[in-house]
Amino acid sequence: MTAGQIVAVCRRVLGESAEVRSAVEMGWGSYNTAFRVELADSPLVVLRIAPSPDKQMRSERHWLRSEYAAAAWLVELGSLVPRVLGADFTHQVIGRDYLVQSFLPGVPAPDKLPTYDRQLWPGFFSQLGAITRRVHNVVGDSWGPLAAPVDARWSDALLRSLTDSRADLAGWSLPTDDVAQLCAVIERHRDRLDHVGRPRLLHGDLWTANVLLDPHAVEPTVTGVVDADRAWWGEPLADWAVYRADSRAVPSERDAFWRAYGGRPAGRDVEWRLKFYRGRHLVAERVEAARGGHFDHVDKTVTELGSLLSALGD
Repeated sequence: MTAGQIVAVCRRVLGESAEVRSAVEMGWGSYNTAFRVELADSPLVVLRIAPSPDKQMRSERHWLRSEYAAAAWLVELGSLVPRVLGADFTHQVIGRDYLVQSFLPGVPAPDKLPTYDRQLWPGFFSQLGAITRRVHNVVGDSWGPLAAPVDARWSDALLRSLTDSRADLAGWSLPTDDVAQLCAVIERHRDRLDHVGRPRLLHGDLWTANVLLDPHAVEPTVTGVVDADRAWWGEPLADWAVYRADSRAVPSERDAFWRAYGGRPAGRDVEWRLKFYRGRHLVAERVEAARGGHFDHVDKTVTELGSLLSALGD
């Protein structure tokens, strides 16, 4: 992005009178490009720009459009989430999707959380549990990514996602046989996946890297939740936040999340579905690792998914 392009896209969505004073690229993002933009006589804003269409994987297409759609469903979180101030998906200015959001105060949790005594960390995970529950309380009508929730069955949305991921991995000549086996698990066990109630809103990437903390608080205090571009309509157990919470090595942190969430789910096939969703997350991690050139992690996902497939059984 050149300075002229940043000015052009800001004026496109904020008006021709928008005057850009500075634009600084922000860290932590691994998919979209984000800039903190200072405007004359206006609060700071964030400009988020999607990869060009030819650089988007099949399993990662139109993620910024999902984030745009998610803003209308995350309003119950109030000031914890950014407001969309404008968006442009026409590709008439730069050939890429982009949107402008309000700027949220705070520092990335990966920078701030390690500065607190570990005994204070359960309070942070308790806040994540409560926020995750508020997200999951939102009910939808169809299944799949918010940019295009076209599936009438949850199993179909999962199958579509894994099929796209398999095609992406094949393009890199990376292992896909285990992904095909996971697709076969869906076909054999649709009843276990489709009897989960109505679609619920999933943030898709709600975890430490996408949480902001108050830089001055004496204990971890969440001030913002960002990057909802992986938002889905799905089963709550499939959300990334649930996967990460259930994987915490420190019991007090894991338990704090579940207490604030309202309790760890129980019932028919819950443990089986948690294993299955972990498999789907491993596939998504493989795609992301390949996109980022982290091929050592690809081998790790192959080993872990192989063990999971044995546990899922028939």
